[in-house]
Amino acid sequence: MKWIRDLYDWILKWSDSKYGAVALVVLSFSEASFFPLPPDILLIALALGARSKAIQYGILCSIGSVVGAIFGYSIGQFLWWSGEGVFSGLAIFFFDAIPGFTRDMFYQIQDKYETWNFWIIFTAGFTPIPFKLFTITSGAFSINFPMFIIASTISRSARFLLVSGLIWKYGAPIQEFIDRYFNKLAILFTILLIGGFFLIKYLL
Repeated sequence: MKWIRDLYDWILKWSDSKYGAVALVVLSFSEASFFPLPPDILLIALALGARSKAIQYGILCSIGSVVGAIFGYSIGQFLWWSGEGVFSGLAIFFFDAIPGFTRDMFYQIQDKYETWNFWIIFTAGFTPIPFKLFTITSGAFSINFPMFIIASTISRSARFLLVSGLIWKYGAPIQEFIDRYFNKLAILFTILLIGGFFLIKYLL
């Protein structure tokens, strides 16, 4: 869609601004609660423009995202329901305006929390799954908050520091690899990690 492309280009323009780092924090915060595009776009551009600061940008992106996750959790906890099982006006707005945020998806995620707990939040934070779906639903379904923070911090930091670390070490040649393969490898890594955890649990 054209508006997504326009938004993408607008985000990239911040990489040439002296406020690029601030924009990165704001973007990572917003993406964790309502913004449609991931902060990786700006993180990669900033890190490529100043490789010596790549890790710093990764840390800023991680902090912004975790704080945004707390904000998303708060939306779900305090603003999502207008009564027992009745969506608020804000919830209905999200369903209508946020791409991929549907009522069916909302209730499907509830079932996954009951099965996967920590791992579903980790998976959403580390992979390209829209994180906002899980931050808001975590609050709406009153998922254990300390567990939510731990899972969000580990997954978001791992994702953004891995991206920034690759750029810091390899520079521009790694960009194509990140664009083409990173998300697929992140999903594969998460599947193996969860599978290994359950295998150990079963064997022990």
